[in-house]
Amino acid sequence: MSRHLTFTIILAAAMSIMQASQAANPELVDIAKVDPTIVIDLRYATEHNVTGHALYPPGMRALILPSVAQQLAGAQSYLKQFRYRLKIWDAYRPKGTQELLWKYAQKDQYVANPERGFGSMHSYGVSVDATLVDDWSQDASMPTKFDEFTPQAMLRYTGRDPLVKQHLTLLQLAMAHNNFYGLRVEWWHFTTADWKKYVPYWEDKQMSQTGDSPAPKS
Repeated sequence: MSRHLTFTIILAAAMSIMQASQAANPELVDIAKVDPTIVIDLRYATEHNVTGHALYPPGMRALILPSVAQQLAGAQSYLKQFRYRLKIWDAYRPKGTQELLWKYAQKDQYVANPERGFGSMHSYGVSVDATLVDDWSQDASMPTKFDEFTPQAMLRYTGRDPLVKQHLTLLQLAMAHNNFYGLRVEWWHFTTADWKKYVPYWEDKQMSQTGDSPAPKS
């Protein structure tokens, strides 16, 4: 069986599970309904991601925990002072999607293994992938594109473009002022500082044996 056909079969099954998963999470809210001015562009609903395939079913909404949605609304208000807005690339990510992402993009430094520890912060509705757009909904220049897992995607920008640095700093300030913190290897990933209230927090046996910390991953 070809790799493409295998992927298609697994994807069809995963999408069915994801649709059921959305219905089974009534505590999640739609970011677009909490603040309609936030731009939604779910990259895993398209081919514009590290796998090159759409991993979400048609009509997938950008869902998040209510408290996190309010934090995003606060970040949006902060950005409007400077005539910028948030664009959300990813929010709640069903575990079925995380399994596909891990299977087809095994990059342990960047993508959380769903079978290890607590998996991805996205699967608990406590993380978002975000960037900026201006008043005309044009993308602000940033260090890299989405899912570009390279040294240039690090949280701390080391490039020489002053506009990129300005945009990234603005995004980070808006999120930090609203109780989010970033991920060292992905400038676009933000997690609420209150994540331990919602995520089963433990160290599995493998972590204990290796001495790894259960730090959140994408």
